Amino acid sequence: MPAKTAQDAALRIASGRKPFVEPLRLGERLREIRLANQWTLEDVSQRTGLARSTLSKIENDQISPTFTAVQKLINGLGIDLPQLLSPPRVQPHTMGRRDLTRRGEGQRHPTPTYEHELLSCEMAQKRMIPFKTIVRARRFDEFSEWIRHDGEEFLMVLNGEIRLYTEFYEPLHLAAGDSIYFDSDMGHALVSTSIEDAVVLSVCTPRDGL
Repeated sequence: MPAKTAQDAALRIASGRKPFVEPLRLGERLREIRLANQWTLEDVSQRTGLARSTLSKIENDQISPTFTAVQKLINGLGIDLPQLLSPPRVQPHTMGRRDLTRRGEGQRHPTPTYEHELLSCEMAQKRMIPFKTIVRARRFDEFSEWIRHDGEEFLMVLNGEIRLYTEFYEPLHLAAGDSIYFDSDMGHALVSTSIEDAVVLSVCTPRDGL
């Protein structure tokens, strides 16, 4: 988007004239940037200082961001105004994409309770985020708070056994080969119940309309 066009759009934001939002699909563009960087709404909230609920409403075009909010997005995400206001990218050749991850070559993110290995990290703008997790935790009280992220998650136990704790249900035992699909914005946590650390495969995707 030319700089002048982006500046004109910014002025329309500041004046509170909502019509510019829908043609430019600002909410969709913000979500595209967030998912391309594998950020959750909470990640963006911490980077920008905007509330998670506000970001969700912006992404779904439920509110028009103020000029101050736009400035926070630009500064917090390390982008410029034309990047934020550019139309979402069109992927005309999605049938031919592929991204191979050899065993053990994913992007590792260890935590006190889990050891995540993000898969297919080279492909941008994925509709799904796959990762393999070694479950180190052995007790629920090892978690200081619920794990939650916007969208939905499919989980399958590859090795060992786990107990799945969820915010609104009784704990559930899963063994190798068992799988479950759940709303991942519901608080959840996994602990290994087998002698060895359990290994699970998860695939996350943002929920349409969130």
